[in-house]
This record gives sequence, C-alpha cells and structure tokens, in this order.
Amino acid sequence: MEPFNLLLVDDEAQFVETIARRLRKRGFTVDCASSGSEALEFLAENEAVDVIVLDIMMPDMDGIQTLEKVKEKYPLVEVIMLTGHATVPSAIESLKDGAFDYLIKPCELQVLIAKAEQAAARKREREARILDVRMTPYITDRERNRLITEILES
Repeated sequence: MEPFNLLLVDDEAQFVETIARRLRKRGFTVDCASSGSEALEFLAENEAVDVIVLDIMMPDMDGIQTLEKVKEKYPLVEVIMLTGHATVPSAIESLKDGAFDYLIKPCELQVLIAKAEQAAARKREREARILDVRMTPYITDRERNRLITEILES
C-alpha cells in the first residue's frame, strides 16, 4: 500500500496521542486536531490529508457537522467516524453524509489501520477516475462535470 496521510480528530487528548504514537510506530504519517474547527483549519493549510478519523462527540462542532463541512469543501478526503457513543441514527446519518465507515471505540488498532488503508485506496481510485475524465478529449464541460459529480457521489 502506498503511504497516505491521516488526520485524527478527537477532543480526548490522551486517546489521540496514544493512537497517533502507535500509528507512527507503524510508519504512518499522522497529524492531530482536538476539534472540528481545528481540523477544518488544518485541512485549509494542508491539502495532503487522505483519511480523517473523526470522533462524533466533540464540544464546539460535533463530528457529523464536521463531516458535512469536510465533504462540502474536500469531497475526496475519506472520513472514518470513530465514537464511544454509538447509536444507529448517528451511524446512518454519518454514512448518508459521506463517511467511509463507522467504528466503535475502543476498536483494535489493526481494524482501524485496515479501514484507513481501504479508505485511502478508495480516495486514490476516485482521484484516478477524475483525472481520466478531465483528460478525456471531445466531451463538453457539462458532460465532464456530470461525470465528475457521479464519481464523487459513488
């Protein structure tokens, strides 16, 4: 698997530091944010993020609101929701709003890594498909935009 960049977003500092340290020991590039607004600020300055692991329950902006803003501004970035307060409605809403997957804390690190690798692969595959559409000659801008929208919504 090609290397990819992770952003961990959770207001529990000890949890984030522990997961980040364990992922870095395995060779992953990991950045951390303690809130949804901090994550959005980070994304605005660092477009290299491939996968976000996002807690649902946070004080200023919850994970669902953060997810919506991420998908609006950065539709190719994949988001894995991670929560200790799992509910069926929050899982459904997360997936409907574009989350790649929904995991429950505590989850095994290997499960998180496997999901993050799948999410990064999906992002790369979608980027390649969009590039193919952009490079296709002899189609109208309208058709090109329609095809790109289909890729982003798939």
